[in-house]
Amino acid sequence: MDIKILGPLSATEYGVSIVPSAAKPRQILALLALQADRVVTVPTLMEEIWGTEVPRSAATTLQTYILQLRRRIALALAGDSDTHAKEVLVTQHGGYLLRVQPGQTDVQEFEQLAASGRAAYDAADYRAASELLGGALALWQGPALVDVKVGDVLELEVLRMEEGRMAALERRLDADLRLGRHNELIAELRVLTARHPMHESFCGQLMLATHRAGGAWRALEAYQRLRNTLVDELGLEPSPRLQRLHRAVLQGDPELDLVATTSF
Repeated sequence: MDIKILGPLSATEYGVSIVPSAAKPRQILALLALQADRVVTVPTLMEEIWGTEVPRSAATTLQTYILQLRRRIALALAGDSDTHAKEVLVTQHGGYLLRVQPGQTDVQEFEQLAASGRAAYDAADYRAASELLGGALALWQGPALVDVKVGDVLELEVLRMEEGRMAALERRLDADLRLGRHNELIAELRVLTARHPMHESFCGQLMLATHRAGGAWRALEAYQRLRNTLVDELGLEPSPRLQRLHRAVLQGDPELDLVATTSF
């Protein structure tokens, strides 16, 4: 089964989609796919679908949704006499499990590439880090589960995935700065700082990139823009790390040509 979660939900078996159009079965499939090869308990599925107001008929209704998913899987498996829907969507004690082969979900692939990219960065292999993290980020086709109505459980999972995406992006940008690609990064970082006006890492990376490209005044301008936003919105000053970077730009510190923002 080929499953994609990093964008619109997609799950196909032999090229046939098993994604239902109804909202609640779609939620169930999304949660089972995120936890592929692990048991998702009945209470967790009920919490995702109904929140704290679980109806008396919840157990029966959930079984109906599982049956609907198995029917779609069975249709996709019509040409495979060796595999049955119950072997793919498995009933376990206290819950259900969606069985897939390792690496058949884009989330798993993203996490593996991101972990390899972090390891390469930590080993100072910045070229490999940039390529691996770039490959991980390329798997994203939009916000995670963008076409699925998410409940309390999926909401936390989506938040976790988005935080992982941001962390991978920050690290990839740092790797590219280490490789001297500041000119190529400026346009991307301007877009990122516009979208995330209180994100200090993106601001710091833009400051480094513009300073190295000969635009120290643009680096100071980026800092001031962030500071104004933080003070106006939260009543806070930038972090000590960003303040140190700001002072280094003001002083024309030669170390700025050698480091990434993580060094400040």
